[in-house]
Amino acid sequence: MLSPAQMARAAEDAAYAKATGRPAKSFLLGLTAGGYIALGFVFYTTSQVGAAALTWSGGARIVGGVVFATGLVLVVLTGAELFTSSTLTLTARASGRITWGQLFTNWGIVYVANFLGALTMVALVFVSGTWHNANGGWGAVVLKTSLAKLQHSFLEAFTLGILCNLMVCLAVWAAYSGRTTTDKILAVTMPIALFVSSGFEHSVANMFLVPLGLLIKNHAGAGFWSGAGLAKGDFADLTWSHFLLGNLVPVTLGNIVGGGVMIGILYWTIFHYIDKPTDE
Repeated sequence: MLSPAQMARAAEDAAYAKATGRPAKSFLLGLTAGGYIALGFVFYTTSQVGAAALTWSGGARIVGGVVFATGLVLVVLTGAELFTSSTLTLTARASGRITWGQLFTNWGIVYVANFLGALTMVALVFVSGTWHNANGGWGAVVLKTSLAKLQHSFLEAFTLGILCNLMVCLAVWAAYSGRTTTDKILAVTMPIALFVSSGFEHSVANMFLVPLGLLIKNHAGAGFWSGAGLAKGDFADLTWSHFLLGNLVPVTLGNIVGGGVMIGILYWTIFHYIDKPTDE
């Protein structure tokens, strides 16, 4: 495996390549990343159907976290561009290898592409009728989880975003140490399981989950509500404005701090500024 110093250099080189690459490539790879994270949440949702009946609910959350990691595993192995891990481009900016314009352009392209990729999966899952599975139990998990994410204060959502991307960027950072597919899968899985099972907030995952919850809420028929044992009125707070302003904005800002600053800049300071590479 790579040493910690070599991992830091590999992470910075990857950040530089992303920020200076062709915008069209970043956009297309961003589309795939949004879709892969959405698929991870599809897997998570399936794992949680009926989980409320378990006496050890923490076990169900851990299982959900492990299966959700499938999304980031796919991102890492295919070279897709995910906004949360792209916050690590701050390392290349700190070294002066890219400009602020290149950094923010890359972030903007990847963020929009992730959102579009996630919304593509929203449309596919909704039209497929997957949310009717288990007599509406699958859709009920989406609705309840979406609503729970909108109950946080701005500060709580921001802090949960920090905690989330600490783990996501640690997972990606650790994956740089691996030499094989197995190494990378193992490096990614447990940090992601930790953030998901603990209820931390991931901006791109929420780009899939909450819009799907909104579609179900606004378009489900009476048969769904009765079958799922839910009342539409209980989800009055599940709105686009609450999602965009009360969740997505603070979570995104928290993701930038947690990943870009607390992981990227921290390790850049240790291995680039304090312990300068021998080839410089």
